[in-house]
Amino acid sequence: MMMTMLLSTLFYMIMFMPGVEVFTSIQQMVLGVQTPVLMAIPMFMLAADIMCTGHTSKRLLDFVESLVGHLPGGMATTTAFTCAMFGSISGSTQATVVAVGRPVRKRLLDNGYSDSEVMALIINSSNLAYLIPPSLGMVVYGVASGASIGDLFIAGLGPAALILIMFSIYSACYAKIKNIPRIEKASTAQRWNATKQCLLAFGFPLIIMGGIYTGIFSPTEAAAVAVLYALIVEVFIYKSIKIRELYGIALSTGVITTVVFILVAVGAAFSWIISYARIPQMIAEGLIGSDPSLFTILLTVNLFFFIGCMFVEAVVVILVLTPIFAPIAAAAGIDLVHLGIIVTLQVAIGSGTPPFGTSIFTCSAIFDQPYLKVIKNEGPYIVMLLLACTLISAFPSISLYLGSLVQ
Repeated sequence: MMMTMLLSTLFYMIMFMPGVEVFTSIQQMVLGVQTPVLMAIPMFMLAADIMCTGHTSKRLLDFVESLVGHLPGGMATTTAFTCAMFGSISGSTQATVVAVGRPVRKRLLDNGYSDSEVMALIINSSNLAYLIPPSLGMVVYGVASGASIGDLFIAGLGPAALILIMFSIYSACYAKIKNIPRIEKASTAQRWNATKQCLLAFGFPLIIMGGIYTGIFSPTEAAAVAVLYALIVEVFIYKSIKIRELYGIALSTGVITTVVFILVAVGAAFSWIISYARIPQMIAEGLIGSDPSLFTILLTVNLFFFIGCMFVEAVVVILVLTPIFAPIAAAAGIDLVHLGIIVTLQVAIGSGTPPFGTSIFTCSAIFDQPYLKVIKNEGPYIVMLLLACTLISAFPSISLYLGSLVQ
């Protein structure tokens, strides 16, 4: 994918831009990774890897189960809420599939759910990680569009709450139809014990959101503090990770970060070519029309990003399509933060949608299950997510209301 983007950029420059030196693409690649806020990506990823290696996901799962597990569809609702909470640590759909999926799958199977339903629930609940700070998708979109990353972080909370409500209602209805038994209600002592075990995990959203919106930290500084916090919690307090294991964790993060930064660099050069060649203007005139309505623009954005992530990794889609559609949307008066939430949700949905959604293959790999079995029960969840995206597109206040309260 990296080579495809780079070679297509160089080919276009050589064939159609003879007056521009090829070296310009190298300059744009270097400039593309010099944005200071990009430093937040490896640090958030490192913090998430540390917490994934520890036992944070299990503690979160026990905490949520003690509160809602006894309700109709309680274990499925527990899965959705745990994915949302772990998303506030990882910011990644794939990391959430791995970290939450492993401990929750056995509990759901023991509760009477089919394996296909369990995997569909895990994949689509993990999409919430892209809507909750520190969403890596939001960071990449903020760099590509110039939108405030702090504003994007808080704007994702309303849509995430909407999706959680929809998933909870569906889970309750599914449990009643399929006669899924309810588990025993946790006692007050059990709830208190689960809460105590989970208290330190709650520090992550407090550090990220509290630090940013009180002006104590920038998003990048919040990411650095999150790494320190993860180390203190998992190495010195819980002692679930030995110091000698940190090298392997950091190496894994470094490999993934390298891939992400190469994609960002190549995407920056690709975006410069797009802007220089006036491709957004040509698309606006040819595809959307000379005087497009807000409905036409939002519909086009939703379709392009959704379909794109069905075939290509989310970061690539954001880097390629955002420079095309962000200027069009801004010229039409669409708030770039609102657009960012739509983009982030659509790439999350696309990552869990056949034929080539990355979360599907992650789930298939960690559970060693065939592709068709993994996607068998995805339909209702994809419909709910697309309905949520439609509501978010039609009613910007779902995304922007919380942000207006803190400004």
